[in-house]
Amino acid sequence: MKEPDDAGAYARRYQRYAATLAIVVVVGVTLYTLLFTTHKGVVGIVPGRPVPPFAVPLAVGRLNGDANVATHANDGPAGRRPACTVRGPEILNVCQLYEEGPVVLALFINAASCTQVLDNLQRLAPTFPDVRFAAVSIMGNRKQLRELVASKHLNLPIGYDHDGVLVNLYGMVTCPQVTFVYPGGVAQSHPLLSSPTVGALRSRLSQLVAGARARGWRPQRPTSARIPSSSPSPRASGAGRGRSPISAP
Repeated sequence: MKEPDDAGAYARRYQRYAATLAIVVVVGVTLYTLLFTTHKGVVGIVPGRPVPPFAVPLAVGRLNGDANVATHANDGPAGRRPACTVRGPEILNVCQLYEEGPVVLALFINAASCTQVLDNLQRLAPTFPDVRFAAVSIMGNRKQLRELVASKHLNLPIGYDHDGVLVNLYGMVTCPQVTFVYPGGVAQSHPLLSSPTVGALRSRLSQLVAGARARGWRPQRPTSARIPSSSPSPRASGAGRGRSPISAP
């Protein structure tokens, strides 16, 4: 009497296959929607151009709200306050980063192999202590993002772009997309696309530091409060589904 067992095993295998296929489809649709139907045909920030300002909630914090990308006060849907002025212990602000030194910024989606870049950046961060490392998750589920931060033991700041506004703002066309920024907020080079290796990241980081020094930058001890790491807080809970740009001081 093996037939019922065989049928049950077949059913379980089919269910696993169907579940895997569903995940692949969801990830594929998400990537296609974000990376190919919303951008404006520009791949990253043109080297030598200022990077757009933004402030987003940290993934593990309690602050809710959409990305603030305002360039001036009362900038409509972009934000009530200029993004560069929106700072705090639960906020990732790109202006605050590039005021302190060179910046490497990864935009990613919490799906498939896109998150591997976080491991690579964390591995390289101790080798480049004067570079500011950060990443921003585009849309997705904030609870799952927090779980990712915890599971990978990430200590670089991870922001959360609830409504995906940075896709267009930074010309994101692949996942992940890594931007290199000189102190002062100017794009150093074209971004690294897809899934860069540790070697490729290390090479570009060395070029970033060398270029920053050639422009007159010298490492300095930060005098302002540093953006906190992404070590999860026991009080960080909930989905954080903000409906307006953050403007907390």
